[in-house]
Amino acid sequence: MSATVLVELLLLLLLAVSAVALLTSRWKVPYTIALVFAGFAIDLFHVPIKDVVGNAQLLTPEIIFVLFLPALLFESSINIEIKHLRENFWSIVLFAIIGVAAATAITGYAVHQVLGLPVLTALLFGALISATDPIAVIALFRDLNVSKRLGVIVEGESLFNDGTAAVAFQLILAGIVTNQFDALSGVRQFLIVALGGGLIGFLVGYAASRITAYVDEPRIEITFTTIVAYGSYLLAEQVHVSGVIATVVAGLTVGNLGAQMGMSPRTRVAVWAFWEYLAFVVNSLVFLLIGIEVHVAQILESWSTIALAIGAVLLGRTLVVYALSPLSGRLGEPIPARWNPVLIWGGLRGSVSIALVLSLPQDFPHRATLLTLCFGVVAFSIVVQGLTMKPLLNWLGIIEETDNAYSLQKARQLTLSASRAELDHLQALRAVSPAVYSSLAAEIETRSLDLEASIRTIQQSNPDLVDEEIRQARLRILSAERAALQRGVIEGIVPQEISEHLLAESAEQVDRLSHGHH
Repeated sequence: MSATVLVELLLLLLLAVSAVALLTSRWKVPYTIALVFAGFAIDLFHVPIKDVVGNAQLLTPEIIFVLFLPALLFESSINIEIKHLRENFWSIVLFAIIGVAAATAITGYAVHQVLGLPVLTALLFGALISATDPIAVIALFRDLNVSKRLGVIVEGESLFNDGTAAVAFQLILAGIVTNQFDALSGVRQFLIVALGGGLIGFLVGYAASRITAYVDEPRIEITFTTIVAYGSYLLAEQVHVSGVIATVVAGLTVGNLGAQMGMSPRTRVAVWAFWEYLAFVVNSLVFLLIGIEVHVAQILESWSTIALAIGAVLLGRTLVVYALSPLSGRLGEPIPARWNPVLIWGGLRGSVSIALVLSLPQDFPHRATLLTLCFGVVAFSIVVQGLTMKPLLNWLGIIEETDNAYSLQKARQLTLSASRAELDHLQALRAVSPAVYSSLAAEIETRSLDLEASIRTIQQSNPDLVDEEIRQARLRILSAERAALQRGVIEGIVPQEISEHLLAESAEQVDRLSHGHH
């Protein structure tokens, strides 16, 4: 493909993306799902995009894994706070590792039974379809004010299960090619690949964070984060460990350690804005290209076979969620029972599954069947599950009511607090004169007092807001207390048995607060 054709293709795709974005902003249709429908239309009606590239494949494994995936993973991981992952550690680890392994086995065995595929080939399908891609669901969570913790579990699982599914896929594929599959050896290889990827990601992210601590130039630091996102992925792949996990860990390191260590407020705004835009473009192109590459006519011809595969995938996901949710509650904070249907239905499949199935050799047995099954499940997942997620959340009563006026005033209070902190920082650096500091400080104080009065008025008319704020604050305080106890044990200040006793008391309080009791 020539440079001219490539630029023409990119412009046409961006025009389609812009048109869909404008339409969805007026019609309130989920943006990513609308992009898939636009891709279907391009494929069905032979819109000029297809004429530009002819029969060339637009969505190849190299494009997804090397060009698109590092950007998506890095943008998601720099926006997640480590403390939120730590608070939900067991839920995320169980779903992302044990859950993927169990879903692979259950889905694969079910496909083997109902479709007659060879066992290892069916397990290969189970592995490639186990990676979740909940971008549309996470966006819906944010729009509808769904529990932050639920969003962290869904997004955290997705970040790490991409790597788990990819490694499982490679191990099973190697077993098919060599006609030798050793489960114990596979587990050992998985640990090496996963831990190796995590180590490389941390080292790259930490090194970049140390370097950017000495730089306060947004353009340079944006460049460094780009190097980290793609460099960690490529470096890990070069040494045959997980590039996906490397990029996720690198993003978590930069987003938490690096941001605190050396990024000024203006740099953080610039870096986050850059990655937000890049993720928007990449996500848009991915979902549009999925719609173009998933041939609707072919799916309709094989609807009965695809329906059985969808049933197998949902069966695997359902059994995994209902088995692991109680276990994660024993090890960490309990997952409310009404979240389980959301965890099942919100496990959408997307670009990683398509990249894995497209990476199969052309002469691989049953490749055409696996392509059809994968494309059909992905199309169903994005369109049907994506469109019905909001009604499901409403039916389960998971959407939290919010007072927009109160939220607005609290947000203004938050920005004023940041303004005062930055002004004090400028004064410490002697960057503002005493007269300017006093003037701006007085202005901030006046606005702060006005906001406090406004917030008190709203609270008096709606006491439930105060109760909920107290509940959330107590949860944050308990989390800080638990972290302090854990640090005390590590440093030898608090005996292990005392820590366990106090942590058990704290867990009971967290459980009561999580269920709405003070």
